[in-house]
Amino acid sequence: MAMRPRAALALSLAAGVPLVLLLLLLAPGARADDGSGGCGAAGGGEAAPGDRARARALKIAAFFSILVCGALGCCLPVLGRRVPALRPDRDVFFLIKAFAAGVILATGFIHILPDAFEKLTSDCLSGGPWQDFPFAGLGAMVGAIGTLVVDTVATGYFTRVHFKDSAAAAVGAAAVGDEEKQQQQAASAPHVDDGADGDGHGHGGHVHMHTHATHGHSHGASALVAAVGGAEGDKEHALRHRVIAQVLELGIVVHSVIIGISLGASQDPSTIKPLVVALSFHQMFEGMGLGGCIVQAKFKLRSIVTMVLFFCLTTPVGIVVGVGISSVYDEDSPTALVVEGVLNSVAAGILVYMALVDLLAEDFMNPRVQSRGKLQLGINASMLVGAGLMSMLAKWA
Repeated sequence: MAMRPRAALALSLAAGVPLVLLLLLLAPGARADDGSGGCGAAGGGEAAPGDRARARALKIAAFFSILVCGALGCCLPVLGRRVPALRPDRDVFFLIKAFAAGVILATGFIHILPDAFEKLTSDCLSGGPWQDFPFAGLGAMVGAIGTLVVDTVATGYFTRVHFKDSAAAAVGAAAVGDEEKQQQQAASAPHVDDGADGDGHGHGGHVHMHTHATHGHSHGASALVAAVGGAEGDKEHALRHRVIAQVLELGIVVHSVIIGISLGASQDPSTIKPLVVALSFHQMFEGMGLGGCIVQAKFKLRSIVTMVLFFCLTTPVGIVVGVGISSVYDEDSPTALVVEGVLNSVAAGILVYMALVDLLAEDFMNPRVQSRGKLQLGINASMLVGAGLMSMLAKWA
């Protein structure tokens, strides 16, 4: 299982680093596109000195607020393993996870997807095909389908690799155990003369062969359980949640980079102020959803630390990058509109798929939930509250 921390780190880096580098490379292009009529006329450097000072203070507050809220949300389920009421097999865990899934669902539908439509249908893109086709819907569909493909392929791959390794370990352990038992039986069996009855000898050989096969099966099953660290069904469940956690982090990282850079590049305090509250709120509960998947995936400590740190730092680092390129980055330029719109639409598709399929459906169809009407009602209400509160924030951000 040594490949798991590396896989988590590789996926996280593959998700975040190219996005940051891409937007950094496109920043000069966004400045270069600034000469088309009214589009991009209100650049970042046009704000009054007083507004820039207030915007800078709000960005510093946003950096620490989003960092702390993200860390708190992501670490709460992880640290909750030591609190009996917050363990994955308790009702409170299902309620919190449903609330977080509702927040993620509303983030995709209410915040990210409409923003993608707005950017990809902007009047500044009138020179291309953007007004004639719903590219934001296409991007969301591609994101959802791509997530489905990654979800199924990764789950199948990890299951096959795990089964192959476990089967090899079980066969090896069974062979060693059978050889030892055969030697013990040979040493303790009574001596039979070579001239003894052939049927008796043959019957004894038959009994030994039957015992050998039965022992091999029993020992193999025990070795399989020992190799995976639990029951076979539990291990498959953990593997499934490992894929869910990593794909969910991929979707979160995509839009976290964008919103961080957009916030950092903005010079309007009236725009930044509601964003700080909205982003802190949704970062906390996105973190709870991700942290819940991390707990159920039973990652090793190194993988947990890697994923939590990457989630917590993505938006704050995006804010820092946005501050650094605010003098050259114009969010109304055609290049910036296309890049942000496409990435936002894909991120919306990823988050909607993950919220509905891998978070809500996974828990709503859980036998524990299905067998208890009160818990079923509770998680439905919790999901609606999370989605409702996140939807309300769309009025301000």
